[in-house]
Amino acid sequence: MPLKLSIVTAQRTVLERDNVSKLVVPAADGQITVLPHHAALMSSLSIGEMLVYHGDQVEAVAIHGGFFQVLNDQVSVLADAAETSDMIDEARAEAARERAERRLQGRDQDLHGGLDVLRAQLAVQRSLARVKVARRRRTGVPSQRG
Repeated sequence: MPLKLSIVTAQRTVLERDNVSKLVVPAADGQITVLPHHAALMSSLSIGEMLVYHGDQVEAVAIHGGFFQVLNDQVSVLADAAETSDMIDEARAEAARERAERRLQGRDQDLHGGLDVLRAQLAVQRSLARVKVARRRRTGVPSQRG
């Protein structure tokens, strides 16, 4: 029996699949692979790439925090933000990554200290996840960066 997957944000349903054979989730404590008949589980999500295996396809989704639950072969993802590869403009994601990295390089002159550094680090993580998902769509393999 395959997994049933639902990925939602506060704004919309991002993805629904009934025939998922495997799911690789960016959990807060590291990647978790979910297969059919997985034990019940609830965990927080980190920023990263979620891989959805269904049929002979692998679909990548950029996840930006949230929670997920596995129960009776149903996986519910409640994400702070989530984007499938076709929702991402790779050039804009790459530009956002470069801007965030420039902010991090200038952090010594930053008057606001730790909070701005944390924001810039999170912006880098989010943009890297978006770039990775967009490149997977274009090339079939994830980016080697990040």
